[in-house]
Amino acid sequence: MNRGTARIVTRIYPRAWRGRYAEEFTYFLEEEHRGMRAILNVVRAAMWERIFPTVGGRMEQNIYSFGSMLKKPSAFLPLAMSVGALATVAIAAIVAAQHGGHLGGQKDEGTAAHMWQLLMTVQVPIVLWFAANWLRRAPRASFGVLALQAGAWVASLAPVYLLHL
Repeated sequence: MNRGTARIVTRIYPRAWRGRYAEEFTYFLEEEHRGMRAILNVVRAAMWERIFPTVGGRMEQNIYSFGSMLKKPSAFLPLAMSVGALATVAIAAIVAAQHGGHLGGQKDEGTAAHMWQLLMTVQVPIVLWFAANWLRRAPRASFGVLALQAGAWVASLAPVYLLHL
């Protein structure tokens, strides 16, 4: 790859990454003789670096801290599902209040109840997966995340129980 193309391709990476690796990476690319395939691989890696940075990002953080633990999908998905379940109950309650306390002649519980049940049930295996994977590695941060998940679960369950929905 020629020097100009190597410099252009290197500019795709984030500034912090370029500050640390640009010179040696440009030299490496100049020595690479694969052409378009190498350019596509570098562009893909640069996009990945912009999403998940290694310089000033994950590599320099404690991966077992509460904040980094909360970024894991098995940690934040149950929280998002609990918030979604709570929003479903709130929206259903608002709609019911606007229609005189009932939603009409429904023969079953209704769509909102089914959505709430799905959201509350599907998060259980995700929480178990999180606990199985992380409690041994980082017990302190894992207990914090599990406590947050339990609190969100109870917050979603409370209106259903208290309002007899």
